[in-house]
Formats: sequence, structure tokens, C-alpha cells
Amino acid sequence: MNDTILQLVDQYGYFIFFLALALGPFGIPVPNEVTVMTAGMIGDSGLLNPWLVYSSTLSGLLVALTAGYGLGKYFGPPLLRRLRRNERFSGYYSTAESLLDKYGSAALCVSTFIPIVRYLLPVFMGAAGKPYKKFAVYAYSGALVWTLLVFGLGVLWGESLTALLARTEIKTALIVAILASGVFVIWKKGIRKSQSGV
Repeated sequence: MNDTILQLVDQYGYFIFFLALALGPFGIPVPNEVTVMTAGMIGDSGLLNPWLVYSSTLSGLLVALTAGYGLGKYFGPPLLRRLRRNERFSGYYSTAESLLDKYGSAALCVSTFIPIVRYLLPVFMGAAGKPYKKFAVYAYSGALVWTLLVFGLGVLWGESLTALLARTEIKTALIVAILASGVFVIWKKGIRKSQSGV
């Protein structure tokens, strides 16, 4: 899988990272985690400018999340019903619903760390008629933290970690869920402190 990404990088340069993340909701066959870690590895290797690689990656994810919100806003409940009935998405749909029930809009931050669900929750937010500004604050914050973290892992561990994640989606989901939990707890504590004026 890494080799596939490297061949595409050789052919399309920075644009491939933008494209891979922007088209993530439409079934690109390479997991986002592998793509972003490979981006970190390539940025660190000096093959491409690391800042441009990272910017392309983050921009692609922001476009995908915003597109999801727009789809939810304009196609609403009918789109959600189709997703719920789709066998491929039904489990992820339930996870997205549970996160939204438990955390409200803040679920967008957590969902960024969960494959597939990261693309479903913006649809929920759009369908629920949530204001774009509220969506953007939570979704873009989560995207920034997730891309920095995963890109950083690619810089630090490169090929060994991307190979591990490519083997199974379960390992990917476990790792990102653990990381997401830690980030969310820290984030919630920060919110409580700011509200209490500490």
C-alpha cells in the first residue's frame, strides 16, 4: 500500500495527498491513516516540502468534512435513511449516532479519529441544521489535531507503523480510538477549566 502511494506521489506530487483525503468519503481504497502517515514519512525524507505535504493533507480532509456537512444540509433525512439501510455503513451509522447522543456537537472532534465515522458525522450535523460556524469550530479543530498527530507519527516511525496499520482496519480503529479518547479527555478538561475561570 505504501508503494502505491509512493508511485502516485511520483506522478502527481502534493496534489495526491489533497485528493486522497478529499475523496476519502467516496471509497478511496487506501485508509486515511496510512495516507497521512506516509505523507509524514515523505515530508521527513526530504522528497517533498513537509509544510506543503501537510497543508495538502489537511486541506483535503477539510474539503471532505465540509462536503459531508453540505450533503447533509441539502439532502438531509433521505440521505441519512439511505446510509442507515446500507449494510456497509450501518455499523458506522450507529457509532455516529451514539457519539452524537453522548457528546453533541463535540462528537465531531472525537469522530475525526474513527475511520468512516469521521465522514458520517458532518452529514448528521448538516441534516440537523446545525450552524456552519458551530460545525466548523468542532470539525476543523478535530481535523487539525488528528492530522498533526498522525502526520507526526509518520515522521517518527514511518514505514514500520504504516505497514502495521495497513494489515488490519481493527488495529487502526483501536489505535485511533485510544488516541481520540485521550485527546477528548484533555480537551474536555480544558473547557471545564475555562468555564470555571481556573
